[in-house]
Amino acid sequence: MNERIVVTYQVAAAPAEIAARAEALAIEQSVECPLAAVTEQRIRDEILGRVEAIEPIGEARFAVRISLASATAPAEPGQLINMLFGNSSILPDVTLADVELPPGYPAAFGGPKFGIGGIRARLGVPRRALTASALKPQGLPPEALASLAHRLALGGIDLIKDDHGIADQAFSPFAARVPAVAAALRQASDSRGATTLYAPHVSGSLDDMRRQLDIVRREELPAVMLMPMVVGLANFHLVAKEAAGLIVLAHPSLAGAQRIAPDLLLGKLFRLLGADATIFPHHGGRFAYAPGTCRALAEAARRDRHDLKPCLPVPAGGIAIDRIAALLAFYGSDVMLLIGGSLLAAGEHLTEQAARFTAEVASHGQ
Repeated sequence: MNERIVVTYQVAAAPAEIAARAEALAIEQSVECPLAAVTEQRIRDEILGRVEAIEPIGEARFAVRISLASATAPAEPGQLINMLFGNSSILPDVTLADVELPPGYPAAFGGPKFGIGGIRARLGVPRRALTASALKPQGLPPEALASLAHRLALGGIDLIKDDHGIADQAFSPFAARVPAVAAALRQASDSRGATTLYAPHVSGSLDDMRRQLDIVRREELPAVMLMPMVVGLANFHLVAKEAAGLIVLAHPSLAGAQRIAPDLLLGKLFRLLGADATIFPHHGGRFAYAPGTCRALAEAARRDRHDLKPCLPVPAGGIAIDRIAALLAFYGSDVMLLIGGSLLAAGEHLTEQAARFTAEVASHGQ
């Protein structure tokens, strides 16, 4: 890979200082030493970062485009993110906003195995928006979580996932929980004659995750969920590749700690590394994403990009049934709406509330 990677940073700086700040960023994210120490001309010509453009984007705020040598960042997730934002992530006034990768990178990373079309095919739902819910709260034993899953599935939910806080705890061990939920969903799917997918939360060390994948395969489940920023981008990419035949959902936990633009991290990079669907907080819920951020994230996940399959946007985070019409007007039908807590709050009427959710989504088009 001889082409250069073009990275966009957003930098807060006085106009008189931004040129020097940009040059410092280019050095920090490439040779990381005083230029006086770079005595070999080849390194100055080929390896040193270059400031390509500086544009004002607000009062004392600038978009800085820097090109980096692709030789310094081979198609390996850890080194790529290190070269994009390693040391500079420590600077409190710098945000990693976007990256343009040379054409060889998407092919090397692979992207989604299923994407939107593959998920729709597994569900037999070619057009309408999709529905999802989460098993919670923490502390419930496997049998109680399986009962929740069964009732949600009877209401027609397309995909049920573990809550991200449910992992391999003593009160609900992975090896006991996953078979229990899988059996409950098979029974519900047989009863209603339609498929509900289950995505267990795969977590822990790489050895832990591989053991958990063995259980997922043994139960013939269709999907898994991982937290890329918690398990590490390199591990996420490796597990996504090893999870042959499994739909991979990416959860955004810890994604707000790095000052990386959400559309880049959750939309573009998670997709590049193998996420078939990306979960993110929709504006107006429990989190502070702006509408423009949510729109940009969904577009980054779905838009045509090289030969990567489109990744399914999954807005979540405190949304409720009374917002469905607005959500579908905002995102269109290539979306999976995830409603968790507000469904579970229905208690003994959970199945009826789930059915109301799925009927409301279906009423907005097949």
